[in-house]
Amino acid sequence: MELNFTKMQCNRNDFVILDCRAFDIAEYFNLNSLAVRLCDRRSGIGADQLLLLYNSLDADFRLKIFNSGGKEVGMCGNGIICLAKYIWNKGISDKGLLKIDTLAALVNVERIGDMVRVDMGEPVFDADKIPVNLKLKRPIIDYPIQAGNTDFRVTCLALGGPQAVVFLKDDLAEFLLSAYGPAIENHPLFPEKTDIAFVNVKSKQELMMRFWGKGVGETMACSTGAAAAGVAAILKGLTGRKVTVSFSGGEVVIEWPHNDHVYITGPAVEVFEGRMMHLEEKRRECRRHQRKVCKATLEFSKKGEPRGAVYSCICIDISESGVAIITDQELKMGDVVVFKKKESTLPLRTAVVMWSTVADNKYKAGLMFI
Repeated sequence: MELNFTKMQCNRNDFVILDCRAFDIAEYFNLNSLAVRLCDRRSGIGADQLLLLYNSLDADFRLKIFNSGGKEVGMCGNGIICLAKYIWNKGISDKGLLKIDTLAALVNVERIGDMVRVDMGEPVFDADKIPVNLKLKRPIIDYPIQAGNTDFRVTCLALGGPQAVVFLKDDLAEFLLSAYGPAIENHPLFPEKTDIAFVNVKSKQELMMRFWGKGVGETMACSTGAAAAGVAAILKGLTGRKVTVSFSGGEVVIEWPHNDHVYITGPAVEVFEGRMMHLEEKRRECRRHQRKVCKATLEFSKKGEPRGAVYSCICIDISESGVAIITDQELKMGDVVVFKKKESTLPLRTAVVMWSTVADNKYKAGLMFI
């Protein structure tokens, strides 16, 4: 099977994006294994994460994120920035403010000229919710730990996942991140491990950061880590409530105004498009209801429209649970239709539109029987 993909990057943090609105990719691939394959920089496309774009009943879109090791993660600031830019670049939506549903939270994303501004919500400081193995009721600021036979002080919070921030006096460029990153990530203080931002304070307006992602290692950029670093710096009174965080891949602007929501503003660009070929599919016999190829011509009416309004469509596949069709008539997610055979007055089945895409003035839609 072939997959069409787009590669995007934000501050050299790169992503492979697959548009899954028209089909359920999980029916064809194990998503954890697929992420490892596509993100591999030698045998695949090469990326830090795989982003999957879906329709959503509760938001404009839904996003699933898998890191290069195949683990699904809740949030990625740079990933959200790239996905939003992808949606606008491809004309999928012209809304200047998008609501994107993620595993971690419902995220608001705003277009600001060529930049993207992400509302990351409120940071979490409760030890049980981060989580950390402490019983403190106050924010965890400069908590002492030992990792790699070295003493550190960590400021902890949750922002799309557990985050630890370490402020260093030593030059970041000389810091042995490959030694101390995994030592802190796997420290007993963090029952679910943690991402770590190592930070130098340059001024009241600027931080320098190197980032260690749990299960991934060092990345050239991480907006979520930058947001955690900004929040920690503000908590400690080291910066104002708006700060630029720079890293080897570029920079983002972090804001933590008095409404308590944290905002990230950053850039995103498309790198290239392509096709990934010769991918091993899952055995489809595991489907609950097997699909059958179908080329029948059907007619349908839409609930809520005047009686007598009948439209033609071509059925392309069908199962016990649903059907996929192509038609000239516009169909939107949630529309309810009643099918019948052409030149017959007897109704066949009633179905609801679960997804719909348009190309060359033709609508391709998947419907579930009800």
